[in-house]
Amino acid sequence: MIVRALVCAALLLAIPPAHAKTAEDWTIASLSADLASGRATSERAVRAYLARIRAMNHAGPRLNAVIAIAPDAVAQARRLDAERRAGTLRGPLHGIPVLIKDNVEVAGMPTTAGSLALARNDAGRDAPLVAALRAKGAIILGKTNLSEWANFRSERSMSGWSAVGGLTRNPYALDRTTCGSSSGSGAAVAAGFAPAAIGTETNGSIICPSSMTGLVGLKPTVGLIPRTHVVPISHSQDTAGPMARSVRDVAMLLSALIASDPADAATADAMTHARDYAAALDPAAVKAMRIGVLRGGSQPALLARFDAALAVLKRAGATLIDVKRPPMEGMSAASYEVLQYEFRADVDAYLASTRPDQVATRDLAGLIAFNDAHEAREMPLFGQDIFQMALAKGGLNDPAYRAAREKSLRLAGKEGIDAMLTDNRVDLLVTISYGPAWPSDTVWGDQYEGPGGSTGPAAVAGYPHLTVPMGLVRGLPVGLSFIGPAYGEQRLLDAGLAFEQGANLHLRPDFRPTDDAGPELEPATQ
Repeated sequence: MIVRALVCAALLLAIPPAHAKTAEDWTIASLSADLASGRATSERAVRAYLARIRAMNHAGPRLNAVIAIAPDAVAQARRLDAERRAGTLRGPLHGIPVLIKDNVEVAGMPTTAGSLALARNDAGRDAPLVAALRAKGAIILGKTNLSEWANFRSERSMSGWSAVGGLTRNPYALDRTTCGSSSGSGAAVAAGFAPAAIGTETNGSIICPSSMTGLVGLKPTVGLIPRTHVVPISHSQDTAGPMARSVRDVAMLLSALIASDPADAATADAMTHARDYAAALDPAAVKAMRIGVLRGGSQPALLARFDAALAVLKRAGATLIDVKRPPMEGMSAASYEVLQYEFRADVDAYLASTRPDQVATRDLAGLIAFNDAHEAREMPLFGQDIFQMALAKGGLNDPAYRAAREKSLRLAGKEGIDAMLTDNRVDLLVTISYGPAWPSDTVWGDQYEGPGGSTGPAAVAGYPHLTVPMGLVRGLPVGLSFIGPAYGEQRLLDAGLAFEQGANLHLRPDFRPTDDAGPELEPATQ
Protein backbone atom coordinates (compact mmCIF):
# COMPACT_ATOMS: atom_id res chain seq x y z
CA MET A 1 0.00 0.00 0.00
CA ILE A 2 1.27 3.48 -0.87
CA VAL A 3 2.11 5.69 2.07
CA ARG A 4 1.14 9.12 0.76
CA ALA A 5 3.44 11.25 2.89
CA LEU A 6 6.51 9.28 1.85
CA VAL A 7 5.54 9.30 -1.81
CA CYS A 8 5.03 13.08 -1.89
CA ALA A 9 8.28 13.70 -0.04
CA ALA A 10 10.17 11.53 -2.51
CA LEU A 11 8.70 13.36 -5.48
CA LEU A 12 9.50 16.92 -4.43
CA LEU A 13 13.22 16.87 -5.16
CA ALA A 14 15.70 19.64 -5.70
CA ILE A 15 16.74 20.46 -9.25
CA PRO A 16 19.41 17.91 -10.26
CA PRO A 17 23.07 18.93 -10.32
CA ALA A 18 24.47 20.73 -13.34
CA HIS A 19 26.28 17.56 -14.46
CA ALA A 20 23.69 14.79 -14.19
CA LYS A 21 25.00 11.20 -14.18
CA THR A 22 21.97 9.25 -15.45
CA ALA A 23 19.83 9.54 -18.53
CA GLU A 24 16.67 10.29 -16.57
CA ASP A 25 18.35 13.30 -14.91
CA TRP A 26 19.73 14.99 -18.01
CA THR A 27 18.27 18.26 -19.19
CA ILE A 28 19.32 19.81 -22.49
CA ALA A 29 21.54 22.23 -20.60
CA SER A 30 23.21 19.61 -18.37
CA LEU A 31 23.73 17.10 -21.19
CA SER A 32 25.17 19.87 -23.36
CA ALA A 33 27.62 20.71 -20.57
CA ASP A 34 28.57 17.03 -20.20
CA LEU A 35 29.12 16.72 -23.94
CA ALA A 36 31.25 19.86 -24.02
CA SER A 37 33.44 18.66 -21.14
CA GLY A 38 33.84 15.12 -22.46
CA ARG A 39 31.98 13.57 -19.52
CA ALA A 40 29.51 12.17 -22.06
CA THR A 41 29.24 11.50 -25.76
CA SER A 42 26.12 11.70 -27.86
CA GLU A 43 26.44 8.03 -28.74
CA ARG A 44 26.59 7.06 -25.06
CA ALA A 45 23.61 9.28 -24.33
CA VAL A 46 21.55 7.79 -27.15
CA ARG A 47 22.36 4.25 -26.05
CA ALA A 48 21.39 5.11 -22.48
CA TYR A 49 18.04 6.51 -23.63
CA LEU A 50 17.39 3.52 -25.88
CA ALA A 51 18.08 1.16 -22.99
CA ARG A 52 15.68 3.06 -20.76
CA ILE A 53 12.99 3.01 -23.46
CA ARG A 54 13.44 -0.76 -23.91
CA ALA A 55 13.10 -1.30 -20.18
CA MET A 56 10.06 0.91 -19.60
CA ASN A 57 8.10 1.60 -22.77
CA HIS A 58 6.70 -1.83 -23.70
CA ALA A 59 8.05 -3.54 -20.58
CA GLY A 60 8.15 -2.56 -16.92
CA PRO A 61 5.46 0.08 -16.39
CA ARG A 62 4.55 -0.21 -20.12
CA LEU A 63 4.24 3.51 -20.72
CA ASN A 64 3.58 3.19 -24.49
CA ALA A 65 5.04 6.70 -24.81
CA VAL A 66 7.39 6.01 -27.74
CA ILE A 67 5.80 4.70 -30.90
CA ALA A 68 8.97 4.14 -32.99
CA ILE A 69 12.75 4.49 -32.74
CA ALA A 70 14.75 6.20 -35.49
CA PRO A 71 16.70 3.41 -37.22
CA ASP A 72 19.72 5.69 -37.56
CA ALA A 73 19.66 7.17 -34.06
CA VAL A 74 23.09 5.77 -33.12
CA ALA A 75 24.54 6.72 -36.51
CA GLN A 76 23.30 10.29 -36.07
CA ALA A 77 25.02 10.41 -32.69
CA ARG A 78 28.30 9.11 -34.07
CA ARG A 79 28.30 11.74 -36.85
CA LEU A 80 27.67 14.55 -34.39
CA ASP A 81 30.33 13.23 -32.00
CA ALA A 82 32.78 13.23 -34.92
CA GLU A 83 31.84 16.82 -35.77
CA ARG A 84 32.40 17.82 -32.14
CA ARG A 85 35.84 16.18 -32.10
CA ALA A 86 36.68 18.06 -35.31
CA GLY A 87 35.74 21.34 -33.64
CA THR A 88 32.47 21.86 -35.53
CA LEU A 89 29.39 22.69 -33.47
CA ARG A 90 26.03 23.44 -35.05
CA GLY A 91 24.61 25.17 -31.98
CA PRO A 92 23.44 24.56 -28.39
CA LEU A 93 21.47 21.47 -29.45
CA HIS A 94 24.52 19.77 -30.99
CA GLY A 95 24.27 16.07 -30.15
CA ILE A 96 21.11 16.40 -28.05
CA PRO A 97 18.48 13.63 -28.56
CA VAL A 98 14.93 14.86 -29.16
CA LEU A 99 11.69 12.90 -29.60
CA ILE A 100 9.08 13.98 -32.17
CA LYS A 101 5.31 13.56 -31.93
CA ASP A 102 4.07 11.07 -34.50
CA ASN A 103 2.02 13.55 -36.48
CA VAL A 104 5.21 15.29 -37.67
CA GLU A 105 7.00 13.81 -40.68
CA VAL A 106 10.51 12.46 -40.20
CA ALA A 107 12.38 10.93 -43.14
CA GLY A 108 12.78 7.17 -42.85
CA MET A 109 9.96 6.70 -40.34
CA PRO A 110 6.19 6.33 -40.82
CA THR A 111 4.08 9.28 -39.69
CA THR A 112 0.88 7.66 -38.49
CA ALA A 113 -0.99 10.18 -36.30
CA GLY A 114 -1.73 6.97 -34.39
CA SER A 115 -4.00 5.68 -37.16
CA LEU A 116 -3.73 2.35 -38.97
CA ALA A 117 -4.75 4.21 -42.12
CA LEU A 118 -1.34 5.93 -42.05
CA ALA A 119 0.68 2.97 -40.77
CA ARG A 120 2.88 2.95 -43.91
CA ASN A 121 3.00 6.73 -44.41
CA ASP A 122 6.72 7.39 -44.96
CA ALA A 123 7.10 10.18 -47.50
CA GLY A 124 10.89 10.15 -47.14
CA ARG A 125 11.02 13.79 -46.07
CA ASP A 126 11.54 15.84 -42.95
CA ALA A 127 8.97 18.41 -41.91
CA PRO A 128 10.64 21.86 -41.94
CA LEU A 129 10.59 21.95 -38.14
CA VAL A 130 12.51 18.65 -38.06
CA ALA A 131 14.95 19.96 -40.67
CA ALA A 132 15.48 23.03 -38.47
CA LEU A 133 16.30 20.82 -35.47
CA ARG A 134 18.75 18.73 -37.49
CA ALA A 135 20.44 21.88 -38.82
CA LYS A 136 21.06 22.95 -35.20
CA GLY A 137 22.57 19.55 -34.37
CA ALA A 138 19.68 17.76 -32.68
CA ILE A 139 19.46 13.97 -32.89
CA ILE A 140 16.02 12.67 -33.87
CA LEU A 141 15.70 9.78 -31.44
CA GLY A 142 12.22 8.55 -32.38
CA LYS A 143 8.51 9.28 -32.53
CA THR A 144 6.09 9.61 -29.63
CA ASN A 145 2.61 8.21 -29.25
CA LEU A 146 -0.37 10.56 -29.29
CA SER A 147 -4.11 10.67 -28.95
CA GLU A 148 -5.11 9.35 -32.37
CA TRP A 149 -5.65 12.09 -34.96
CA ALA A 150 -4.53 14.56 -32.27
CA ASN A 151 -7.70 13.85 -30.27
CA PHE A 152 -10.02 15.08 -33.00
CA ARG A 153 -11.97 11.94 -33.84
CA SER A 154 -14.64 11.62 -31.17
CA GLU A 155 -16.18 13.62 -28.35
CA ARG A 156 -16.00 10.41 -26.27
CA SER A 157 -12.28 9.89 -26.79
CA MET A 158 -9.80 8.72 -24.18
CA SER A 159 -6.68 10.89 -24.32
CA GLY A 160 -3.41 9.13 -24.95
CA TRP A 161 -4.83 6.19 -26.91
CA SER A 162 -4.10 5.36 -30.53
CA ALA A 163 -4.64 2.21 -32.54
CA VAL A 164 -0.96 2.13 -33.49
CA GLY A 165 0.54 2.97 -30.10
CA GLY A 166 -2.00 1.81 -27.53
CA LEU A 167 -2.64 3.79 -24.33
CA THR A 168 0.07 6.14 -23.07
CA ARG A 169 0.33 5.88 -19.29
CA ASN A 170 1.17 8.68 -16.88
CA PRO A 171 4.51 8.02 -15.13
CA TYR A 172 3.16 9.54 -11.89
CA ALA A 173 0.22 7.11 -11.66
CA LEU A 174 -0.13 4.54 -14.40
CA ASP A 175 -3.94 4.51 -14.33
CA ARG A 176 -4.13 8.30 -14.83
CA THR A 177 -4.37 10.22 -18.10
CA THR A 178 -1.43 11.90 -19.77
CA CYS A 179 -3.96 14.19 -21.47
CA GLY A 180 -3.95 14.92 -25.15
CA SER A 181 -2.87 14.94 -27.67
CA SER A 182 0.91 15.20 -27.10
CA SER A 183 0.55 12.47 -24.49
CA GLY A 184 3.54 10.41 -25.55
CA SER A 185 5.80 13.47 -25.67
CA GLY A 186 4.83 14.36 -22.09
CA ALA A 187 5.15 10.86 -20.67
CA ALA A 188 8.42 10.18 -22.49
CA VAL A 189 10.24 13.26 -21.20
CA ALA A 190 8.83 12.82 -17.68
CA ALA A 191 10.07 9.22 -17.70
CA GLY A 192 13.57 10.17 -18.85
CA PHE A 193 13.36 8.74 -22.38
CA ALA A 194 14.88 11.96 -23.79
CA PRO A 195 15.67 15.40 -22.41
CA ALA A 196 12.99 17.00 -24.60
CA ALA A 197 10.26 16.35 -27.13
CA ILE A 198 8.21 18.19 -29.70
CA GLY A 199 4.45 18.32 -29.25
CA THR A 200 1.71 19.98 -31.24
CA GLU A 201 -1.32 21.91 -30.07
CA THR A 202 -4.62 23.01 -31.52
CA ASN A 203 -6.22 23.63 -28.13
CA GLY A 204 -4.46 22.32 -25.02
CA SER A 205 -2.41 19.51 -26.52
CA ILE A 206 0.96 20.86 -25.37
CA ILE A 207 -0.20 22.62 -22.20
CA CYS A 208 -2.35 19.80 -20.78
CA PRO A 209 0.12 16.88 -21.09
CA SER A 210 2.97 19.11 -19.90
CA SER A 211 0.95 20.16 -16.86
CA MET A 212 -0.09 16.59 -16.03
CA THR A 213 3.39 15.08 -16.39
CA GLY A 214 5.33 17.78 -14.52
CA LEU A 215 6.99 19.44 -17.52
CA VAL A 216 7.52 22.91 -18.92
CA GLY A 217 5.60 23.25 -22.18
CA LEU A 218 5.24 26.15 -24.58
CA LYS A 219 2.53 26.67 -27.16
CA PRO A 220 4.11 29.45 -29.20
CA THR A 221 2.43 32.12 -31.29
CA VAL A 222 0.84 30.53 -34.35
CA GLY A 223 3.15 31.28 -37.27
CA LEU A 224 6.51 31.05 -35.47
CA ILE A 225 7.04 27.37 -36.30
CA PRO A 226 6.15 25.96 -39.75
CA ARG A 227 3.38 23.35 -39.99
CA THR A 228 4.21 21.91 -43.43
CA HIS A 229 4.26 18.08 -43.41
CA VAL A 230 2.51 17.97 -40.03
CA VAL A 231 -0.80 16.06 -40.01
CA PRO A 232 -3.27 18.91 -39.53
CA ILE A 233 -6.41 19.81 -37.68
CA SER A 234 -6.66 23.55 -38.20
CA HIS A 235 -4.48 26.03 -40.06
CA SER A 236 -5.88 28.76 -37.79
CA GLN A 237 -4.78 27.16 -34.53
CA ASP A 238 -2.23 24.38 -35.14
CA THR A 239 1.34 24.85 -33.94
CA ALA A 240 4.21 22.70 -32.80
CA GLY A 241 6.06 23.53 -29.61
CA PRO A 242 8.72 22.36 -27.16
CA MET A 243 8.20 20.20 -24.06
CA ALA A 244 11.10 19.78 -21.62
CA ARG A 245 12.10 19.82 -17.95
CA SER A 246 13.11 23.44 -17.58
CA VAL A 247 12.26 26.88 -18.88
CA ARG A 248 15.79 27.25 -20.23
CA ASP A 249 15.51 24.00 -22.21
CA VAL A 250 12.21 25.13 -23.71
CA ALA A 251 13.77 28.47 -24.67
CA MET A 252 16.68 26.65 -26.36
CA LEU A 253 14.31 24.49 -28.39
CA LEU A 254 12.09 27.42 -29.35
CA SER A 255 15.11 29.28 -30.71
CA ALA A 256 15.95 26.31 -32.95
CA LEU A 257 12.42 25.73 -34.24
CA ILE A 258 11.55 29.17 -35.59
CA ALA A 259 11.62 29.29 -39.40
CA SER A 260 9.88 30.87 -42.35
CA ASP A 261 8.41 28.37 -44.79
CA PRO A 262 7.10 29.41 -48.23
CA ALA A 263 4.54 26.60 -48.01
CA ASP A 264 3.09 27.97 -44.75
CA ALA A 265 1.87 31.54 -45.21
CA ALA A 266 1.45 32.01 -41.46
CA THR A 267 5.24 31.93 -41.05
CA ALA A 268 5.97 34.78 -43.47
CA ASP A 269 7.20 37.04 -40.64
CA ALA A 270 8.60 34.32 -38.38
CA MET A 271 12.25 35.24 -38.84
CA THR A 272 11.63 38.78 -37.64
CA HIS A 273 11.00 37.17 -34.25
CA ALA A 274 13.92 34.72 -34.40
CA ARG A 275 16.47 35.18 -31.61
CA ASP A 276 18.31 33.27 -28.92
CA TYR A 277 15.51 33.15 -26.35
CA ALA A 278 17.67 31.21 -23.90
CA ALA A 279 20.53 33.71 -23.97
CA ALA A 280 18.06 36.55 -23.45
CA LEU A 281 16.41 34.95 -20.40
CA ASP A 282 16.18 37.44 -17.54
CA PRO A 283 14.26 36.32 -14.44
CA ALA A 284 14.83 39.75 -12.89
CA ALA A 285 12.58 41.20 -15.59
CA VAL A 286 9.61 39.99 -13.52
CA LYS A 287 10.26 42.85 -11.07
CA ALA A 288 8.94 45.30 -13.65
CA MET A 289 5.95 43.16 -14.62
CA ARG A 290 2.31 43.67 -13.76
CA ILE A 291 0.74 40.21 -13.91
CA GLY A 292 -3.00 39.66 -14.15
CA VAL A 293 -4.29 36.82 -11.98
CA LEU A 294 -7.13 34.72 -13.37
CA ARG A 295 -8.72 32.70 -10.59
CA GLY A 296 -10.92 29.63 -10.93
CA GLY A 297 -11.51 26.13 -9.69
CA SER A 298 -12.80 24.78 -6.40
CA GLN A 299 -10.47 21.93 -5.36
CA PRO A 300 -8.86 23.12 -2.09
CA ALA A 301 -5.47 21.46 -2.64
CA LEU A 302 -5.20 22.88 -6.16
CA LEU A 303 -6.15 26.37 -5.01
CA ALA A 304 -3.59 26.15 -2.21
CA ARG A 305 -0.91 25.32 -4.77
CA PHE A 306 -1.99 28.29 -6.87
CA ASP A 307 -1.85 30.64 -3.89
CA ALA A 308 1.64 29.36 -3.07
CA ALA A 309 2.71 29.95 -6.68
CA LEU A 310 1.38 33.50 -6.62
CA ALA A 311 3.35 34.10 -3.43
CA VAL A 312 6.53 32.99 -5.25
CA LEU A 313 5.88 35.50 -8.04
CA LYS A 314 5.20 38.23 -5.52
CA ARG A 315 8.46 37.50 -3.68
CA ALA A 316 10.25 37.66 -7.02
CA GLY A 317 9.03 41.24 -7.39
CA ALA A 318 6.01 40.95 -9.67
CA THR A 319 2.97 43.15 -9.11
CA LEU A 320 -0.15 40.94 -9.05
CA ILE A 321 -3.57 42.26 -10.05
CA ASP A 322 -6.74 40.18 -9.90
CA VAL A 323 -8.42 40.18 -13.31
CA LYS A 324 -11.96 39.18 -14.20
CA ARG A 325 -12.56 37.12 -17.29
CA PRO A 326 -14.64 39.05 -19.81
CA PRO A 327 -17.75 37.38 -21.18
CA MET A 328 -16.62 35.05 -23.95
CA GLU A 329 -19.88 33.19 -24.37
CA GLY A 330 -19.98 31.42 -27.68
CA MET A 331 -16.22 31.41 -28.27
CA SER A 332 -15.78 27.67 -27.73
CA ALA A 333 -18.77 26.73 -29.88
CA ALA A 334 -17.65 29.03 -32.70
CA SER A 335 -14.10 27.70 -32.51
CA TYR A 336 -15.38 24.12 -32.65
CA GLU A 337 -17.21 25.00 -35.86
CA VAL A 338 -13.99 26.47 -37.28
CA LEU A 339 -12.01 23.35 -36.42
CA GLN A 340 -14.52 21.09 -38.15
CA TYR A 341 -14.49 23.17 -41.34
CA GLU A 342 -10.71 23.46 -41.38
CA PHE A 343 -10.13 19.81 -40.55
CA ARG A 344 -12.29 18.78 -43.51
CA ALA A 345 -10.25 20.97 -45.85
CA ASP A 346 -6.82 20.51 -44.29
CA VAL A 347 -6.89 16.74 -43.77
CA ASP A 348 -8.15 16.26 -47.33
CA ALA A 349 -5.18 18.29 -48.58
CA TYR A 350 -2.76 16.34 -46.40
CA LEU A 351 -4.06 12.92 -47.44
CA ALA A 352 -3.93 13.97 -51.09
CA SER A 353 -0.23 14.80 -50.62
CA THR A 354 0.68 11.32 -49.35
CA ARG A 355 1.89 8.52 -51.62
CA PRO A 356 -1.01 6.38 -52.91
CA ASP A 357 1.08 3.21 -52.58
CA GLN A 358 1.43 3.94 -48.86
CA VAL A 359 -1.88 5.58 -47.95
CA ALA A 360 -5.01 4.24 -49.63
CA THR A 361 -7.38 6.73 -47.97
CA ARG A 362 -7.21 9.95 -50.00
CA ASP A 363 -9.76 12.10 -48.16
CA LEU A 364 -11.87 12.32 -45.02
CA ALA A 365 -14.69 10.28 -46.53
CA GLY A 366 -12.22 7.50 -47.30
CA LEU A 367 -10.81 7.73 -43.80
CA ILE A 368 -14.26 7.27 -42.26
CA ALA A 369 -14.81 4.25 -44.51
CA PHE A 370 -11.44 2.82 -43.46
CA ASN A 371 -12.32 3.12 -39.78
CA ASP A 372 -15.68 1.45 -40.36
CA ALA A 373 -13.95 -1.40 -42.18
CA HIS A 374 -11.42 -1.82 -39.35
CA GLU A 375 -13.79 -1.08 -36.50
CA ALA A 376 -12.50 -3.77 -34.14
CA ARG A 377 -8.98 -2.32 -34.10
CA GLU A 378 -9.66 1.35 -34.84
CA MET A 379 -12.76 1.94 -32.76
CA PRO A 380 -12.79 -0.47 -29.81
CA LEU A 381 -13.22 2.36 -27.29
CA PHE A 382 -14.90 5.26 -29.10
CA GLY A 383 -16.20 6.19 -32.52
CA GLN A 384 -15.63 8.93 -35.09
CA ASP A 385 -18.48 11.37 -34.55
CA ILE A 386 -16.22 14.42 -35.00
CA PHE A 387 -15.04 13.04 -38.34
CA GLN A 388 -18.65 12.65 -39.43
CA MET A 389 -19.58 16.17 -38.32
CA ALA A 390 -16.58 17.58 -40.18
CA LEU A 391 -17.50 15.66 -43.34
CA ALA A 392 -20.90 17.36 -43.31
CA LYS A 393 -19.33 20.84 -43.40
CA GLY A 394 -19.02 22.92 -46.54
CA GLY A 395 -15.94 24.63 -47.90
CA LEU A 396 -13.92 27.48 -46.45
CA ASN A 397 -15.95 29.98 -48.46
CA ASP A 398 -19.06 29.00 -46.53
CA PRO A 399 -20.46 32.13 -44.79
CA ALA A 400 -21.06 30.05 -41.65
CA TYR A 401 -17.34 29.23 -41.47
CA ARG A 402 -16.31 32.85 -41.95
CA ALA A 403 -18.76 34.03 -39.30
CA ALA A 404 -17.56 31.41 -36.81
CA ARG A 405 -13.94 32.32 -37.39
CA GLU A 406 -14.61 36.05 -36.96
CA LYS A 407 -16.61 35.47 -33.78
CA SER A 408 -14.18 33.09 -32.12
CA LEU A 409 -11.14 35.21 -32.97
CA ARG A 410 -12.78 38.41 -31.75
CA LEU A 411 -13.96 36.90 -28.46
CA ALA A 412 -10.63 35.21 -27.76
CA GLY A 413 -8.37 38.04 -28.89
CA LYS A 414 -9.68 41.61 -29.07
CA GLU A 415 -12.46 41.15 -26.52
CA GLY A 416 -10.69 38.46 -24.54
CA ILE A 417 -6.94 38.34 -23.88
CA ASP A 418 -6.27 41.77 -25.43
CA ALA A 419 -8.99 43.39 -23.34
CA MET A 420 -7.77 41.76 -20.12
CA LEU A 421 -4.22 42.94 -20.76
CA THR A 422 -5.17 46.46 -21.81
CA ASP A 423 -8.01 47.22 -19.41
CA ASN A 424 -5.97 46.08 -16.40
CA ARG A 425 -2.64 47.45 -17.66
CA VAL A 426 -0.95 44.09 -17.19
CA ASP A 427 1.89 42.51 -19.17
CA LEU A 428 0.65 38.94 -19.05
CA LEU A 429 -1.85 36.66 -17.35
CA VAL A 430 -1.27 33.85 -14.87
CA THR A 431 -3.69 31.05 -14.04
CA ILE A 432 -3.94 27.34 -13.25
CA SER A 433 -3.12 25.24 -16.32
CA TYR A 434 -5.31 22.24 -15.45
CA GLY A 435 -6.32 20.25 -12.41
CA PRO A 436 -4.53 16.98 -11.59
CA ALA A 437 -4.79 14.06 -13.99
CA TRP A 438 -8.06 12.13 -14.06
CA PRO A 439 -8.22 8.32 -14.43
CA SER A 440 -7.99 6.91 -17.95
CA ASP A 441 -11.55 5.72 -18.45
CA THR A 442 -12.57 3.33 -21.23
CA VAL A 443 -16.26 3.82 -20.40
CA TRP A 444 -16.71 7.58 -20.07
CA GLY A 445 -13.64 8.89 -21.87
CA ASP A 446 -11.97 12.14 -20.88
CA GLN A 447 -13.15 14.08 -17.84
CA TYR A 448 -11.75 17.59 -18.05
CA GLU A 449 -12.14 18.51 -14.40
CA GLY A 450 -10.55 21.59 -12.91
CA PRO A 451 -10.69 25.34 -13.39
CA GLY A 452 -10.96 25.21 -17.18
CA GLY A 453 -10.54 28.12 -19.54
CA SER A 454 -6.76 28.20 -19.44
CA THR A 455 -6.04 27.00 -22.98
CA GLY A 456 -9.04 28.06 -25.09
CA PRO A 457 -8.54 31.81 -25.54
CA ALA A 458 -4.79 31.61 -26.28
CA ALA A 459 -5.35 28.69 -28.66
CA VAL A 460 -8.10 30.42 -30.61
CA ALA A 461 -6.31 33.77 -30.72
CA GLY A 462 -3.02 32.10 -31.69
CA TYR A 463 -1.21 33.65 -28.71
CA PRO A 464 1.65 32.10 -26.70
CA HIS A 465 0.98 30.03 -23.59
CA LEU A 466 3.60 28.63 -21.22
CA THR A 467 3.03 26.10 -18.43
CA VAL A 468 5.55 25.50 -15.63
CA PRO A 469 5.21 22.87 -12.86
CA MET A 470 3.85 24.40 -9.65
CA GLY A 471 3.84 21.29 -7.47
CA LEU A 472 1.77 18.22 -6.68
CA VAL A 473 -1.82 17.57 -5.69
CA ARG A 474 -2.06 14.14 -4.07
CA GLY A 475 1.14 13.14 -5.80
CA LEU A 476 0.00 14.34 -9.24
CA PRO A 477 1.61 17.30 -11.04
CA VAL A 478 -0.25 20.55 -11.72
CA GLY A 479 0.96 23.44 -13.83
CA LEU A 480 1.02 27.22 -13.67
CA SER A 481 0.11 29.01 -16.91
CA PHE A 482 1.53 32.26 -18.28
CA ILE A 483 -0.40 33.75 -21.21
CA GLY A 484 0.47 36.84 -23.24
CA PRO A 485 -0.01 38.66 -26.53
CA ALA A 486 1.24 37.50 -29.92
CA TYR A 487 5.03 37.12 -30.05
CA GLY A 488 5.29 37.68 -26.30
CA GLU A 489 7.30 34.49 -25.76
CA GLN A 490 10.32 36.17 -24.16
CA ARG A 491 8.26 37.83 -21.46
CA LEU A 492 6.46 34.58 -20.66
CA LEU A 493 9.76 32.71 -20.47
CA ASP A 494 11.27 35.36 -18.19
CA ALA A 495 8.28 35.14 -15.83
CA GLY A 496 8.32 31.35 -15.99
CA LEU A 497 12.02 31.24 -15.13
CA ALA A 498 11.53 33.63 -12.21
CA PHE A 499 8.84 31.32 -10.85
CA GLU A 500 10.89 28.18 -11.51
CA GLN A 501 13.88 29.58 -9.65
CA GLY A 502 11.80 30.95 -6.79
CA ALA A 503 9.80 27.75 -6.31
CA ASN A 504 12.93 25.55 -6.58
CA LEU A 505 10.90 22.45 -7.40
CA HIS A 506 11.69 19.63 -9.75
CA LEU A 507 9.24 16.75 -9.98
CA ARG A 508 10.18 13.13 -10.56
CA PRO A 509 7.69 10.30 -11.20
CA ASP A 510 7.79 7.01 -9.33
CA PHE A 511 5.64 4.96 -11.73
CA ARG A 512 3.19 3.81 -9.06
CA PRO A 513 0.24 1.79 -10.34
CA THR A 514 -2.46 4.11 -9.01
CA ASP A 515 -3.07 7.20 -6.94
CA ASP A 516 -6.28 5.78 -5.52
CA ALA A 517 -4.61 4.12 -2.54
CA GLY A 518 -3.35 5.03 0.88
CA PRO A 519 -4.19 4.55 4.55
CA GLU A 520 -6.58 7.48 4.50
CA LEU A 521 -8.90 5.48 2.24
CA GLU A 522 -9.14 2.52 4.60
CA PRO A 523 -11.66 2.17 7.48
CA ALA A 524 -10.75 4.00 10.67
CA THR A 525 -11.32 0.74 12.57
CA GLN A 526 -10.99 -2.82 11.41
